[in-house]
Amino acid sequence: MSDLLIISGAPTPTAPTGVVVSSVSAALEAAEHRVSLLHVRSLPTLSLLTEDLRDPQIAAAVSAVLSADGVVVASPVYRAAYSGLVKALLDLLPKKALRGRPVLPLATGGSQGFLVAMDYALHPLLAAKGADQVVRGEFVLDRNVGSPAAATALKAAIGRFTLALTPRLRKVS
Repeated sequence: MSDLLIISGAPTPTAPTGVVVSSVSAALEAAEHRVSLLHVRSLPTLSLLTEDLRDPQIAAAVSAVLSADGVVVASPVYRAAYSGLVKALLDLLPKKALRGRPVLPLATGGSQGFLVAMDYALHPLLAAKGADQVVRGEFVLDRNVGSPAAATALKAAIGRFTLALTPRLRKVS
């Protein structure tokens, strides 16, 4: 069992990214992991955007990322880029904050053309924060969220993520 954090850039729980986050969270909990959700939209916007690490909610969010055994980063894609709120949160992290822990990127978007955001926007952002174990994630078209095909793809991504957690758990034991 591991402590996992899901960072959600979903604007609402019912938005496509929010639905994906709920599904992934439930699957990870069913696999007996402890899952915490960090909804970036619920953080104080002014403190987030001004990088106020003294704000208790911002400090708690950064601490949650630093203490997690694995991190899932889920973002809607707008104009071929991740959510600005997700970027603002990740910018608060120390340079190598994600080193040594599996990271699973997930994205949703309205067009297949936004798939490039995974490789050309989200992966470089995660790498800049030291992510050296980025698991192959999934991009789900908004219209396919909740479909059997999307569920199968997300299940495979969760499997890859869980497998990547195993070596880390052996080191801790």
